[in-house]
Amino acid sequence: MSDLWVFGYGSLMWRPGFSYAEAVPARLRGEHRALCVLSYVHRGTREKPGLVLGLDKGGSCRGVAFRILEAERDAVMSYLRERELVTNVYREVTRPVRLAGGGEVRAVTYVVDRSHPQYAGKLGRDAVLALVRESAGVSGHNRDYVLATAEHLASVGINDQLLVWLAGELSGERGRSA
Repeated sequence: MSDLWVFGYGSLMWRPGFSYAEAVPARLRGEHRALCVLSYVHRGTREKPGLVLGLDKGGSCRGVAFRILEAERDAVMSYLRERELVTNVYREVTRPVRLAGGGEVRAVTYVVDRSHPQYAGKLGRDAVLALVRESAGVSGHNRDYVLATAEHLASVGINDQLLVWLAGELSGERGRSA
């Protein structure tokens, strides 16, 4: 056994929820960040689903690789599985990620299962905005998730054009009831 690496590309970047020894900017190849997952729990409900990020096939994704000490491995994996696998729309995988400054590690991450009913695929901007604007779940309003993610990505120099556009549309709506 050795230290564990976890790759975060969405809310794990700004709210990991676990202890880590190191956080390093990193790039994963073969998947890209996309608002492609209908959220039935954290940011929406079955009746009024939200829309959250997933890793979808193709391209690459900049994010953060978190190094977890071996002593924390089991607790962190248990936490991640409870958080990420609540409806099994994600698959837990291990992928190589390139660390900023050089080097490569294998990291646990969560990719969308394209065969799952919660996989939304690529939606138009208006459909995305409607889902995000109108939904809330146990972790809060979907618009707050989008705004926090867009803000964090911008703060670390990641330009996600859809999230930037959404943040512009939603910025005056933060804290308003869904």
